[in-house]
Amino acid sequence: MTKAEVISEIASKTGIGKEDVQKTVESFIKVLQKSMEEGKNIYIRGFGSFVNKKRARKIARNISQNTAIIIEPHFVPSFKPAKTFIDKIKNSEKLLKQLKEKKTKK
Repeated sequence: MTKAEVISEIASKTGIGKEDVQKTVESFIKVLQKSMEEGKNIYIRGFGSFVNKKRARKIARNISQNTAIIIEPHFVPSFKPAKTFIDKIKNSEKLLKQLKEKKTKK
């Protein structure tokens, strides 16, 4: 699902105009990015957490040139879903049906 499809679906479910929904969604994304850039994590109860994970310094290999490359410590954004969100996905009738259909096709 694309951002445009998400905006359309929210607009149709809430009755709010697409332009207003688009501004809201884009503002949320900007706030999320800015907060994480500043080292703040975002916690949304029942959905999950957007956190910065620290990656340690490591030595990697460039196979084609047979040289070592040092990768300095850095942070990467990560999403950790809430337990209730995970449970909803695990118990989704639609997804379980898809899983059963894939098994029967093999």
